[in-house]
Amino acid sequence: MKKLLAALLTLSMTLVICAAMAEGVMTHADYIAAEIDAEVVVETYVQAKQSWWDNKATVYCQSEDGAYFLYEMACPEEDYAKLVPGTKIRVTGYKGEWAGEVEIVDATFEILEGSYIAEPVDMTALLGTDELIAHQNELSVFKGMTIEAIEYKNGQPGDDIYVTASVNGQSYSFCVEVYLTGTDTDVYKAVGELKAGDVVDIEGFLYWYEGANPHIISVNPAA
Repeated sequence: MKKLLAALLTLSMTLVICAAMAEGVMTHADYIAAEIDAEVVVETYVQAKQSWWDNKATVYCQSEDGAYFLYEMACPEEDYAKLVPGTKIRVTGYKGEWAGEVEIVDATFEILEGSYIAEPVDMTALLGTDELIAHQNELSVFKGMTIEAIEYKNGQPGDDIYVTASVNGQSYSFCVEVYLTGTDTDVYKAVGELKAGDVVDIEGFLYWYEGANPHIISVNPAA
C-alpha cells in the first residue's frame, strides 16, 4: 500500500510539474498578438533547418495552427543533429522583426515527445493580397507560375538564386536560400536550369523580406 501511495504521489507531482511547465505556452494566435520584443513560449515542430554555426541554429517550424522562424536559436552542435523534420520542441525566446519577417530570436529550446510534418498549402490565390502575411513562414505551394527571370546573387552559381515568376499578370519574388538548400541539392540545380517562359509549381517556406519572398525547396512542371 505504501509503495502504491508513493507511486501515486510521484505521478501526481509529475503531472503538476508538467502542467506548470506547459503553463504560459502560447497558441499561434497568442504569438501573433504579442508585441515585438515580448517574451514568447511556443510548442512547435521542426520542418527544416537552414543553418548552424557558433552554437546557433536557424530553423523553420510549423504547428497545426501556424508557423515560426527561429533565428539563431541557442543550440549545441550535437543537439542540432537531433532537430530532424517532425521533431517537437518547446521554444522560449523573444518576438522580433526584420524587414517584415516576424521571427523568434535569442531563443532556447527543449525537445518534447511528438511529431508533425506539415503538408504544403496552395497559396496561389493569396499572392498580392493582404491575407498572405497571415500565413508567414508556412510551407506553401504556388501553382502555375511563369518564370520571368533567374538571377544569381553574385552573378554566377554558388550563392542565392533570385527568381521572378508571375501569375495572372502579376510578378512575384522568390529565393533559393543557399543556406537552406545548398548548391549541391536537386532544387538548386533545377532552379538554375529554368528558363523564362517555363511554367512551374513552386514549393517553399513563406519567408518575408520587404514583402513575400518564399524560400524555395522544390520546383516541378505545372500540373
